[in-house]
Parts: sequence; C-alpha cells; structure tokens
Amino acid sequence: MSSRANPKVVVLMGGPSAERDVSLSSGAECAAALRETGYDVIEVDAGPDLAARLTDISPDVVFNALHGRWGEDGCVQGMLEWMKIPYTHSGVMASAVTMDKQRTKEVYAAHGLPFVHSVIATCADVQAAHVLTPPYVVKPFNEGSSVGIYIVDETANGPPKLAADMPDHVMVETYAPGRELTTTVVGDRALTVTDIIVDGWYDYHAKYAQGGSRHVIPADIPADIFDACMDYALRAHRVLGCRGLTRTDFRWDASRGLDGLILLETNTQPGMTPTSLAPEQAAKMGISFPDLCRWMVEDASCDR
Repeated sequence: MSSRANPKVVVLMGGPSAERDVSLSSGAECAAALRETGYDVIEVDAGPDLAARLTDISPDVVFNALHGRWGEDGCVQGMLEWMKIPYTHSGVMASAVTMDKQRTKEVYAAHGLPFVHSVIATCADVQAAHVLTPPYVVKPFNEGSSVGIYIVDETANGPPKLAADMPDHVMVETYAPGRELTTTVVGDRALTVTDIIVDGWYDYHAKYAQGGSRHVIPADIPADIFDACMDYALRAHRVLGCRGLTRTDFRWDASRGLDGLILLETNTQPGMTPTSLAPEQAAKMGISFPDLCRWMVEDASCDR
C-alpha cells in the first residue's frame, strides 16, 4: 500500500453477474465503512472498461466487493495481478477453484473434509429424467447467493423444468437434510458458528431480505459439532489456498451426530450487506464493521 496519508481505495462493486444487486449493496456498505476509517474511497461499478478506469484512478488498493462470476472466479483477480494493484480476498487460483463447486469438492475429498455426493449434468439430461434418486438439488456449479436452485423431493412426479437462463451444465447434488450452519474465517482465525433458522429453504430472499432468516450466534449446538465447524472451515480456507476473509457453509443432520455434518461450499467473497453473516459474526467477536474492512485493506496484496 502507498505511504500517502490517505490511501486511495477503489471498491469494486456491481458487475455483470447474477449477484449484481447483492454486490452493489456490499460495495456501498464497505465504501461507507472505509470512509469512516479515513480512506480516500472511490466506488467503481465494474464493467468492460474496468482496466482503463483503474489506470485513470491509480488506486493504492482494490477492495473487491464483487460477487459471482467474473468478480469472484479469478477473472478480476488475474487482471489486478497483471496491473500490479494490491487487492483483497483470495487470489486467482483459489478464487477459480472455489467458485467451481465440483472442483471445491475434489479438494475437500483430497483433504478428508466431508461433503455430499454430486454430479455435473447437462440441463437436457436433468429435464429428461432423474439424474439422481430424489431428494436432490439442482443448481449452477459456479454461482452463489442461492441463485437458480431447484429442490426435487420424493413426491416429485418427474424431473424439474429448469429456467431458460440456466447454464448448459448444472450440478445435481444429493439433498442434505438438517440445519444450516456457517463459519467465517478471517486470516488464520475461525470466528464462530451461526445457526441459520428459516422457514423452508435458505433461498435468495431468506439471505438478503430483512427478516428473511434468524441467526443464532453462537449456535446452540453440541460442542463437538461447534468445534468441527470451526476446524473444517479453517482447514477448507487453508487447503483451498484462500486469503483474507472466507465463509464456509454446512448442513448438519442432528440425528447422525458428527457423521451428519457436511460442507456445502466455501465462499471467497461472502456478502457484506446489512443482513450478511460474516460481518455479523465479526461483530459478535468484537470486530466492528469498519475495523473488519480496514483489516481487509491492510491485508491486501498481489501474488495472493
């Protein structure tokens, strides 16, 4: 970072992905927090002219508040590496691997982390016949925020009819019953465990609407499950090669004890909105939102 009195930070937000609206909210919150901390902040809605805009602005650091494809999958990270601009969150390789849910599971498997079986199939095959025995979940393998998720239960008369804007290939995943748990990692520290309580599925509305879900922090769960979430989240962060802040999501079937705990995915750029889980966990552990954002800027670098 530059030694100037008020370092110039570009907050990347928006972008062209399906998670654009969430990113705009995250970016606005982070920009406000960084200004409060004393940084010179410029908000940039990432588009095709992004490299030119960054050249004109010449920031000391890029705070990457993008979500979804292009901003979270290694593309923007590679451009920032090329331009030698320090940036927050994970680097090119970790971002690319972690955005691909199936490849993430391959890394989990190689390091003994529990996950649920899934396959990649074409939309045509998914709509022609059951690819897995119900219940199962159909979702894009490279999106977040519960975008484009279909749950097919045992009562389904046939395979699902998918929206026309779904990608050509999707993930079909055995349904994991139980409670939604999540753990945030900041640097080399797992923060705590949140139990996410919601009526029905933890979908886009439940994640981002005020009152869409209720969060119990710390989760009221057995000590061995709590400790396992903390351990698994930190191990996932490390074996995936992540940097900065991540959040790993779990499902836990209480009837099966520790065997019922599985990792769903690891998020390299989790939401930073007023209802988001990572800032909420940080606050619970005594880290204010401005301090969290400041730490991320101070942690920024190239070669991540």
